[in-house]
Amino acid sequence: MGMSSIITPEDVLESLMNDGTIDALRLKIINQLQANEELKNTAIKMAEQSKVLNTPGAEKQTKRELFDALRQDLETPVLERASKSVWELILDSNGLGKDISETVERVFCKLSGGEPPLFPNSNDERQTEKEVEDKKRKGKEKENSNSKSKKRSFIDMNAEGSATDIAGKSSDTSAAPDDAT
Repeated sequence: MGMSSIITPEDVLESLMNDGTIDALRLKIINQLQANEELKNTAIKMAEQSKVLNTPGAEKQTKRELFDALRQDLETPVLERASKSVWELILDSNGLGKDISETVERVFCKLSGGEPPLFPNSNDERQTEKEVEDKKRKGKEKENSNSKSKKRSFIDMNAEGSATDIAGKSSDTSAAPDDAT
């Protein structure tokens, strides 16, 4: 079978990885998490209320022992809270989530040879992820019917060895927020 004219999620992900967009988005997420005072305060309160620090004899332990005990006690709940904050950022339809959706849509259009969408700045109806996916699916079907040639497909690039396992793992980690914990 020849080159496929279907633009897959892997094609979009590969493009985003290759042009540095994924790294830029990761940096934005990290910066917003670091600036999140509520998250910092929650972690501080959790540490202050920890059984580790409030157990008799804690003052006799070394800093390393306290740190290890705190980490064992608080690592999971703090990471769960941080994960929840990351998902809130990613799914925010007015902030970073909107940027991500628009970027993915632009890359999809670029790969499919279509016109990039004009994103409204007004308070028009917000699309759900399902609506966006349905539009992309319809766009793929339309593209299938009137497309001639495309860039190399993800499968072809994998066969050439220029794609890494990271792309496959990244597509597996795009689970729902509940699966991320």
